[in-house]
Parts: sequence; structure tokens; C-alpha cells
Amino acid sequence: MFRYVRYSFIIILFCLASCQQVLEPKPVNLLVDELVLNEPNDVEPVRIGMYSALRGTAAPTVIAGDFTADHIQHNGTFTDYRELGTKQITAANAAVGLLWQSLFRTIYVANFMLEKLPDVAGVREARRKEILAEARFIRGYANFIGTNTFGDFPLVTTTVQATNRTIGRSPKAQVLASVLADFQAALTDLPNVEAGSTNALTNAAYINKVSCRAMLARYYLYQRNWAQAEQLATQVISSGVYTLQTSFADVIVKDFNNESIIEVGYSVTDDPQTSTSLFPNGLSLNNLLVGRREVIPSNQLVVSLVSAEAGTRRQTISFSTQNLRGNDNGWTVEKYGLALEDNNNIALIRLAEMHLIRAEARAQQGRLTGANGAVADLNVLRTRAKAPAIALTAQAEVLLAVERERIYELAFEGHRWYDLVRTGRAQVVMSSFSPNWNSRFELWPIPQSEIQQNPTIRTQQNPGY
Repeated sequence: MFRYVRYSFIIILFCLASCQQVLEPKPVNLLVDELVLNEPNDVEPVRIGMYSALRGTAAPTVIAGDFTADHIQHNGTFTDYRELGTKQITAANAAVGLLWQSLFRTIYVANFMLEKLPDVAGVREARRKEILAEARFIRGYANFIGTNTFGDFPLVTTTVQATNRTIGRSPKAQVLASVLADFQAALTDLPNVEAGSTNALTNAAYINKVSCRAMLARYYLYQRNWAQAEQLATQVISSGVYTLQTSFADVIVKDFNNESIIEVGYSVTDDPQTSTSLFPNGLSLNNLLVGRREVIPSNQLVVSLVSAEAGTRRQTISFSTQNLRGNDNGWTVEKYGLALEDNNNIALIRLAEMHLIRAEARAQQGRLTGANGAVADLNVLRTRAKAPAIALTAQAEVLLAVERERIYELAFEGHRWYDLVRTGRAQVVMSSFSPNWNSRFELWPIPQSEIQQNPTIRTQQNPGY
């Protein structure tokens, strides 16, 4: 798995002086021999390398979360996307390999920082703790995505290549325990950010205590620990650091808006919409969704998003008669623009998700109505979207309403497939969507390239692949 990072890493300097400016220097070797991270001046480039690696996981996770599920239909010619669109996924799918590769690149850089930074003299202790906390969070995030995508997942805690080249898969429960430990350790030492802070760019681009709590809220939701999920989501909402945009359109057209809790930023030179090296078949995300239209919003999703129930969230997609030809339904995803546009970033977490997490957690605990009930949180988002308020009183109906709201609010942000799997709804929903759906698709396969090169994993492929 570490053949991609065996000798070097590209460190991309991510300058937060402007949300439009991200500098990309020449590749810098990250050899595991203390030649790079051995003095204070080395720390910041490696730190930015961690964020760059995290950024590399964002688009592949959107592909996993939305393309595996019922949000897209295939409309082009490439096999990788046909497999995702027609639900005939194979271990050779390049998108599968891309996510695997990006996750382990992220874990590698985080481990590098965790191993080397404690021994670098001359770094202020408070700063050292903050950066190590960032590394713990970023490693935990990558493992969270990895184990929820692939199931049992290699738990890599070292940069020793001889160990990593033959490491096997660890049980999902063990990986998740490691994720929780990383998040909790990070929470202790991450910097705080106060309510009323107006620097939306800094608040979203770098991890802080509030954004760590947001990720913990998602973690506990997936673990069905409803009380903890509700508590942490409430802490994030009540912090006042992040606020819902008045107009849902701003979520689509503005990078680093006020409700982005964690967002990864790009420039013209490294934007996944323009960089052909980041995607299977040389395609970029924007070209995939807009230019070549390899995949398009599914007819089922279109019906949901253009309904009155979605309100202004119909702006997630747009229609053009010029695209109507063959099987093309004419609809296009609007959430990710070109590099020169102000919506080329990817939000990993935003405040709307916290309301949805709290609504689901409260509904699961039987608290449905009133100021502290699930319906109140749903109506906060519906009011923002100018959709009619709902007044439901049955738990099953409220939980289905939460599922629908997550479609309206979070479409093409990488959640749908993960939501269906974690709620046990994948088989029911997806079998009615596609005759090719099989329960094995509740996990992605281990990439065929990894099966071939790692002798330990060779016999550990997910069932059915």
C-alpha cells in the first residue's frame, strides 16, 4: 500500500493568506531518515503536507459516497464510472484504488509527523502539542473513512516500510477504537476558537477543538451512540463559531463560507477539477460531472431535489435542454465549479450536518417534538431552504424525514452510500434502484493492485469480489 509513498511525498504549501492562493513548490523528499523533519524550519512544510494529503482524500470520498449509491447514473464511456453507475463494481476499479491510495498517503504523513516531531529541538511545546494533535486528528479521519468504506482495514501506526508493505487488515472494531483514541487525544491539545470569530477561512482550513467535536459527533452517530452524538453536535451548534448561511445558494457558490467546519481548498494548479493526475482515466471532478458528463444526477435524485420539499436546495443541480440527448436527462451537478470559480473547494463537514446529526440522534432517543426535538432541527434547515415546515409525531416517519433531509442538504458531499449502509437501509433502497445491486457492495473491494502486491492481504479480499 505504501508503494505510492515509499520514497517521497509532494509537499504543497497551503497559504491561508488568501482563499484563492495555494502555492505548490517542487516535490520535497520525505525520506524516513530524519533528514527532513530535524529542525523547527522543517515543521511547517511537513504540517502543510499533512493537510495536502488530507485534501487528496476529499474528492475520492465524494465519489465513494455518492457514486456507489443512488445519486448518479452513468452517461459516458469509461469503465470505472460505468461500474459505479450500473452497480457492477470490481476490485480493478481505478476509483477504488484512488481512495485507498489517498487514505494511506494521509496516514503515512501523519505518522511521519507523530514519529519525528517529538524529537525536534527548538519547537515551542505548545506549538508541538497543537501540531501533534492535528496529526492525530488527520490520521483518525483517514482511518474512519477507510474502515467505513472497506470494512476491516490495515491499522498503520508506523512509517517503517518493511512493516507496512506486508501489513494485514485489522478488525473494524479495532480500527474504530483507534479512531476514537486519535480524536480524543487531538481534542485535548487542539487550539480553541471563540464564538464570534469572523475568520471563516482559518476556522475551516485548520483543525480546532470545535471541528474535532464535529467529527466526533459523526463518529458517535455511526456508532449509534445517540446521546454522545447529540451532545457533541449541540456543543458545535452552540459554540457560535460556525453559522448557517442565510441562503443555501451560498453553500454552493462560496468557498470557505461561514458554515464550513472543515473545508479543503484548492488553487488553479492543484484543483481536482483541473488536475488530471488525481482521477481515473485522466478525468477531473468537474469534467466528470459537467464537461464529459460521465455521470449525471440520477432521475430519482432529480425528482427529490426539484420537489417543493427540497426548497432552494434544488440549486444543487441545474437543467439545460442542450444536454438532452440519448440517455442524458439534461441535469448537472452545480456544487463543484472550475478552478477560477468560487466553489471549487470541498467541504468535509459543515454546520448543517450537525443539525442533521442531532435530529437523528434525538429521534432515535424518542425525542421528536418541541424545542429540543428532532423536528425542530429539521425545520431549521427547511426554513433556510424556504421549504414548508414539517410536523411529524411518529418516530419512523421522523427518521425517514431525516434521511430525506440528508439527501436534500448533503447531496454530492459524499454521505449517501455511507448513510444507507450505517442505517441498514442499503439493501432495500439500492435493490429497488438497480437490478444489479448486491449486498457485497455495502463494502468496497480491496484494490486489485493491493491484493497482488501485499502477500498478507492477498487472502483477505472482501466477500463477493
